Amino acid sequence: MTQGAIRAGIVAGEASGDLIGSHLVAALKAREPRLAFSGIGGAKLMAQGVESLYPMETLSVRGYVEVLRHYREIMGVRRQLAARFLAERPALFIGVDAPDFNLELERQLREGGIPAVHFVGPSVWAWRRWRLKRIAKSVSHMLVMFPFEAPIYEAEGIPATYVGHPLADVIPLAIDRAAAREALKLPQSKLLVALLPGSRRQELHYMADDFVNAAKRLHESLGEVRFVVPMASRQTKELFETALHRNGAAELPLTLMFGHSHEALAAADVALVGSGTATLEAALFKTPMVITYRQSPVTWALMKRMLYLPWIGLPNILAREFLCDELVQEQATPEKLAAALLSLLQDTARQQRQRERFLAMHEELRQDTASKAADAVLRVMASGRA
Repeated sequence: MTQGAIRAGIVAGEASGDLIGSHLVAALKAREPRLAFSGIGGAKLMAQGVESLYPMETLSVRGYVEVLRHYREIMGVRRQLAARFLAERPALFIGVDAPDFNLELERQLREGGIPAVHFVGPSVWAWRRWRLKRIAKSVSHMLVMFPFEAPIYEAEGIPATYVGHPLADVIPLAIDRAAAREALKLPQSKLLVALLPGSRRQELHYMADDFVNAAKRLHESLGEVRFVVPMASRQTKELFETALHRNGAAELPLTLMFGHSHEALAAADVALVGSGTATLEAALFKTPMVITYRQSPVTWALMKRMLYLPWIGLPNILAREFLCDELVQEQATPEKLAAALLSLLQDTARQQRQRERFLAMHEELRQDTASKAADAVLRVMASGRA
């Protein structure tokens, strides 16, 4: 660490947090070059000079059952991080998403006098609103991505700033699908369906087979259709390849890639997307979609009792309607997924309506997020108030 450096902590728990955290760190360093970050991050945060003390994959666990399997390891990492930061006394700490890990870490640091900023408001508007009392004890300032969130936090006495969504800044408003297909060496004339079953191992465990078999059924119905499958990691790519062979689908006209999810969404006519940030990415690329979700039956039984909204996909939540079909848990069968995709492909008016609504969402979320977030973080740091 260079002489005169200003220490700061940061933790991102998965690929989406790594991406948005890297944009924030870049904007902060442009304003204050002396900042030096350490904590947990992936390749993108490390490319911005963040010292990652533990592999980010340690925290990339989803669902109650899955977290229990890794509980001791995750709690050990949090204890060690808290002890290190309380000893080093960074100027502030930024928790990027991963609320189940970060909020308790933030509480400990804030009680120790270290300001704690949380970037990406936990979805208290969707479920577990009782978390607001816990958040109020943990967070010095909340950065939120959707315009309806800030008033919810501020009503509980939690300072909040709406900063928009960083993906809305980097994804162009107008999409050149022909250029995207050319870049990926995909045919211009054929129907192209993007399959995005998830970025985590657990998501592939519960959804890969259904995605593969839905693609088989759609191919049987249409014949002239091609699939593109971007995978977030080499491990998830291998899991999907295994699912292809397990289900006798090795001959599907399918392009399986490591990365390139944005190019795949830009190129596709429609997409089948596992719920999460990928649904927002598909909307920003103006790609009509069917949304699906499946996880451990025990986790789902616990989770669905706490849901406040009838929608799970971000485009539907922003639209406040079932703009896109949602097939969840026991409804997420290969037959129903294929039928929903076929219906969407055959309904050009519905595709156009989705694209128009997606464009309006994009324009609302395009707020120069990294700059707004960096300004808010520096105000917190300057105040010195935990």
